[in-house]
Amino acid sequence: MLVNLHIVNLALIDELDVDFTEGLNILTGETGAGKSIIIGSIGIGLGGRYDTALLRDPEKDGLVELLFSVDRNLAEALAEEDIEVEDGEILISRRLTGGRSVNRINDSNVTVAKLKKVAEKLISLHAQHEQRTLLKAARHLELVDSYDKDIAELKNEVASCYKEYKQINDKLSSLSLDETERAKRLDYIQYEINDIESARLVAGEDEELEEVYRKASSAQSIAEITSKVEEFTGYDRDSSAGSQISMALREISSLTKYDAGAEELVNTLTDIDSLMSDFSRQLADYISDMEFDEETLVNVENRLNLINTLKARYGSSIEDILGTLDKLREEESSLMSYEDTIAELGKEKKALEKKLESASEKLSKQRKAVAKKLCADIAEAMQELNFNDVRFSMEFTKNETPTANGIDSAQFIISTNVGEEMRPLVEVASGGELSRVMLAIKSVVSEAVDTPTLIFDEIDVGISGITAEKVGATMHRLAESRQIISITHLPQIAALADTAFVIEKQVIGEKTVTDINRLDDEGRVMELARLLGGASVTDSVLETAREMLAK
Repeated sequence: MLVNLHIVNLALIDELDVDFTEGLNILTGETGAGKSIIIGSIGIGLGGRYDTALLRDPEKDGLVELLFSVDRNLAEALAEEDIEVEDGEILISRRLTGGRSVNRINDSNVTVAKLKKVAEKLISLHAQHEQRTLLKAARHLELVDSYDKDIAELKNEVASCYKEYKQINDKLSSLSLDETERAKRLDYIQYEINDIESARLVAGEDEELEEVYRKASSAQSIAEITSKVEEFTGYDRDSSAGSQISMALREISSLTKYDAGAEELVNTLTDIDSLMSDFSRQLADYISDMEFDEETLVNVENRLNLINTLKARYGSSIEDILGTLDKLREEESSLMSYEDTIAELGKEKKALEKKLESASEKLSKQRKAVAKKLCADIAEAMQELNFNDVRFSMEFTKNETPTANGIDSAQFIISTNVGEEMRPLVEVASGGELSRVMLAIKSVVSEAVDTPTLIFDEIDVGISGITAEKVGATMHRLAESRQIISITHLPQIAALADTAFVIEKQVIGEKTVTDINRLDDEGRVMELARLLGGASVTDSVLETAREMLAK
């Protein structure tokens, strides 16, 4: 259940902190006191959209934090979403700054999509605008689907079949060419295949050619450098390093006649002479390899130009070009065996059509069975809400072609009076009736999905008297197995609260702020009297308030 709500810097709220309890939590207050701000803030905290204009002080961050207590079963369900529950609690927070938000679950940052997915397991929020969604027929089928866990598996099967079917259908559409177009396309593909094949490309050759071209185009500079090095280090001139070292070696070798200790010097200089000799041979080989004629340079340049032209047409590397060649060959094969390919794909499409239709029919059959039970349960719940002669059902129509959601279109139909024909819900329900229908649906569906917390924002719009008492009784019954948080204007509902809160707007200094306070017994009497008598709270009104609470 929702244990604590903390709001900072939103609309008329500087900072607000409220602890909720189990059972039925009722929020009341004067019109304009800020009740919708509190419910709206909860919606934002659960991943809803927000406008930067909501920030009370645009220079500061807004914050919504919701602390939930979580039982073992719910903790296991959250673990499937990689959310770890610590000490039986989970904290959801959204920090609002400028045009973005930072979303956290416990100590981890999460996306809005992840936050919403987790929030759906914890709480169901019925805001006033949600009644309008009840007027959308597409929403009706979603309610049926949410009422039975087996439907999810059937929907996945239909969606998978539809994906396969669409892929084959798209492929067939792309191959649907007339004979002239096919011949034209085949001719062009064969031209491209020949264009690539005639080049006889080898993976990596472009890199080797570029290296050769770089050397060949710099042959003169290389020759000048190596010639100087050969002159400095060779043996052809007496002044070269190789010749000088050889002469030095002859001289120092004669030193050993006079001093045996000079042997080590002779050995060292011998090694140096050998190294110089090796270097001279390596340099000669290098110079020989660097001899490029004009024809070699032209051939390399032409080959590179060809490869770069093919890269511009078919891919950024030789590997990409060869990959394109494979695809062109595959398309060539398909076009050359066009009739066979079309026939084979047609058979595959037909088989997938049957598979999709079968899965869709299976889903439809399950939906109709579930809808029958759902509508019966909703009708029963509506009778408890003072719909005495209500009939409630669902009307199915079959779509011409299946979609990823099956073959069904459906909408709720209703009759609230004896002898009245059943008509679409969107055509007959008044505002007050819609509120009760929504409550009936919520009460039934929440039992199926086992949502631990339900929030109702003025579910009592457009009702009064006995109907209000019955709405309150339904909410009280729901609160026996889950937490209910509701805003109301009706004393009949407020009197049934397990915990009551009053929302007030106050002027502090030069600022107007919204605050919420938990009511004690006497506070409940006074607030109930206000709801009964308005500005004129007499002794008889107070007595009536006490009697209502005593019941």
